[in-house]
Amino acid sequence: MTEIEDHGWLFLDSPSLLLLMDEQLNCHHMAQVWRARLQPELAERAAIPASEIFDFENEPGLEDKFRTLAREGAPITNQPVGLFLNEGLLAARFGAWRARRAEGDPPCIVGAATDVSKFKGAQARISELQTQYQSILSAAGEGIHGLDSEGRITFANAAAEKILGWKTEDVLGQRSHTLHHHSYADGSAYPRDDCPIYAALSDGLAHRVDHEVFWHVDGHAVPVEYNSTPILREGKSEGAVVVFRDISDRKKLEEQRREAFIEIQRLKNQLEQERDYLRDEIKVATNFGEIIGESPALRRALNQIESVAPTPVSVLILGDSGVGKEMIARAIHTQSDRAEQAMIKVNCASIPRDLFESEFFGHLKGAFTGAHQDRVGRLQLADGGTLFLDEVGEIPLAQQGKLLRALQEGEFERVGDDKTTKVDVRIVAATNRNLTDEIRAGRFREDLYYRISVFPVEVPPLRERLDDIAPLATHFLNSICAELGRTPLTMTKLQVALLKQHTWPGNIRELKNVLERAVISSPGSRLQLDDTFSVQTSNPGGSVKLDSSLEAGEYLTDAEFRELEKANILAALNHSGGKTWGKEGAAELLGLKPSTLAYRMKVLGIGKANASAS
Repeated sequence: MTEIEDHGWLFLDSPSLLLLMDEQLNCHHMAQVWRARLQPELAERAAIPASEIFDFENEPGLEDKFRTLAREGAPITNQPVGLFLNEGLLAARFGAWRARRAEGDPPCIVGAATDVSKFKGAQARISELQTQYQSILSAAGEGIHGLDSEGRITFANAAAEKILGWKTEDVLGQRSHTLHHHSYADGSAYPRDDCPIYAALSDGLAHRVDHEVFWHVDGHAVPVEYNSTPILREGKSEGAVVVFRDISDRKKLEEQRREAFIEIQRLKNQLEQERDYLRDEIKVATNFGEIIGESPALRRALNQIESVAPTPVSVLILGDSGVGKEMIARAIHTQSDRAEQAMIKVNCASIPRDLFESEFFGHLKGAFTGAHQDRVGRLQLADGGTLFLDEVGEIPLAQQGKLLRALQEGEFERVGDDKTTKVDVRIVAATNRNLTDEIRAGRFREDLYYRISVFPVEVPPLRERLDDIAPLATHFLNSICAELGRTPLTMTKLQVALLKQHTWPGNIRELKNVLERAVISSPGSRLQLDDTFSVQTSNPGGSVKLDSSLEAGEYLTDAEFRELEKANILAALNHSGGKTWGKEGAAELLGLKPSTLAYRMKVLGIGKANASAS
């Protein structure tokens, strides 16, 4: 112990935690700064057992290391230890070795401890911060990849795994571009030299990309936006942080908005077209008014309308030009369960052959020269309502098959579009042609004929509706006067009788035109038939017949009287076969001398040619 005591002074004033022990692990000397921190009862003792200085219990094997050192001289280096101090257990690092003054002298153990409690606190704080940062990165909704200077992935958070499907352990050390940024959205190769992620490594600048794709582990493209920000140290790039966001939902929303905008534009165009179309249709409907008349021929047609209107079957309206086939079509539509929807008219005779498909089915913008905007076809406009094919016999043969397919299948494609549009329409067609003859002539498809003529309705010509002329004439006269701002004009029974004598080849349309001219030509309050009105009699068997004799206050103008007389002479000539005199000649039928008849014919402008024609 003498040697230990001789060197004890070396430890007293040491600022470090030094101590000197004997082979029995009893501490005889230690630095004053250490001894002052011991528990008071220990600090006063000359020899302190190592077990009361060091926490052997919680450091397994530590006591054995001390004894091996004392016995064999094996040094202890950088050993974590706990020191019992007055303020509590102190974390330290400890080193010790065996020493002796000369050969044969008893050995002693010299030890030095370093207080690492502050370092441990800092390390715990660092660990805590790392845990917090890791939690923040893991909780981030954006995917995050850390890259080294070669573009290899050194870090990936949970969001990156979720977005791209790659497990973190599978991507560490992989080159980012090769792993998930190797191709464009169309599958073509994405050169690494063009990659904004790697650009940040080379130029030291942050790069932002609003829309590209990263590739999922299962092979599908994920639309993303991302930032690649370099990590710089002393101006040199040591890596980069790539923050990316899956924008699939946003792209879907943008696409939905785009499609919605296109649909809104389409509906806007459709509504504008429907508005313009309905404006025209309202004018037409106003011109026709109600179906007027009670003649047996008309009543038969109206009975057919009442029977077929509530059904969904196709109707073919037959009749001469001007008999009011469109008015009959409207009556069918308004009495059907589709009355709340539109009846769309197509005048088949007025459509140029090269525009037939566009008119019926519509077209996309740019589908052909002149297609400057999308157009909705008449078939789509009639969806839920009625499609009226006026003059259906005029449809070009080449287009009849396409129309038949659309009617049978209830679907079609617009010109320039590959998208199929479904429609639900009822077909009402009209024609003044004999479609059976057209089929035999090869100008009309038989299958289309049977598709549109499930229920034919024949509209009688005006010459078969003589009882309806008076109410029709009154109706038109009132509406024409109202339209022209005229005081209503009156019509005499003789004028009605004169109108009834005409054969009306132009039917109701001709009657309306005659009355329109008469109203314009009448200066007063009484209707005067225009001089251009020439009766083509429907009474070949005798003279003009009036409903009754003239009543008080009724009279004919000179023009009306001449027209009536002319019609009477023509009727007699017609009955006599053009023979003017002799037995059963026109003069005998009229009770006139042949010379008187000849004179009147000359005055009225009736020549032999007229007589023969009549």
